[in-house]
Amino acid sequence: MAPTARSTASPTATGPAAALRDREEVATRLLAASDRHSFDPDKELDWDAPFTDGLWYWPPELVSLYDTPLWRRMSEEQRILLSKHEASSIAAAGIWFETILMQLLLRHIYDHAPTSGHARYALTEIADECRHSKMFARLITTLDTPLYGPTTVDHHLARFLKSFSTTPGSFTGTLLCEEILDWMQRLVFPDERVQPLMRGVTRIHVIEESRHVRYAREELRRQMLTAGRAEKAYVRGLTAEIARVVMRTLISPRAYAECGIDPKAAMAQARRSPHRRETLRASAAKLVAFFDETGVLDGPASRAVWRTTGLLAGRG
Repeated sequence: MAPTARSTASPTATGPAAALRDREEVATRLLAASDRHSFDPDKELDWDAPFTDGLWYWPPELVSLYDTPLWRRMSEEQRILLSKHEASSIAAAGIWFETILMQLLLRHIYDHAPTSGHARYALTEIADECRHSKMFARLITTLDTPLYGPTTVDHHLARFLKSFSTTPGSFTGTLLCEEILDWMQRLVFPDERVQPLMRGVTRIHVIEESRHVRYAREELRRQMLTAGRAEKAYVRGLTAEIARVVMRTLISPRAYAECGIDPKAAMAQARRSPHRRETLRASAAKLVAFFDETGVLDGPASRAVWRTTGLLAGRG
């Protein structure tokens, strides 16, 4: 099922085909960028520096309860504490996502020549994701919070999703996990209200993930052009379900409880929050447009599931 090592769009191609780039050319550029801009978080970041009182761990506007009735009743200290626990929850979700992604990348290159640039870049990305997972794990330890993560149901559901994902489904899942978090983290690392360690972690992640997004987008274009009708339908349904799992995993209800907030009330207010809905839609806007372009969102059934995530509100 894996495409050949080299594939170039026809010079007369139109639509999505016209946007294709030679796979090996893309890989060569990404490998060169990896050589120039890769980081060792253990050496790059000051893990022993104390946290600064009064600084946030996540920008307040990105905290799930921002501008809700609960938020307005919380003290500044409790709001900052919630930002800490939500940042830790997102880091734990990131480890889970990247563990799955590494398995999917290995499956993707199983039938590719290991000497190809395409396969070599996939291995380079896996090495990046290993460092990111270790970085997030060390961050959670440094934050001194509980280890959050998916529910038991979602943990086992992911076994099914990753085991039965087709190649294009693997890349839609990759983009769902990476692009939404990337949008948020681009707001974190330049924000001087945020703890320096959090800004350093997100800066490293954003720089290295930008290459991963390019790789996944290029390959998804190629895969969706060659996939058959049945596979495309499966990918649409699978992607919609992955979107639902991703969105309910980012903020663990336990994070609210750790801050002295009733989880049920907090989850209800976050779901109803106009600010939160707009934030989530903004985080996925570019991704939704790309999925529209490549046909991942085609069909009313797929769009109906997407609307339950809050990422597709207002679309047809």
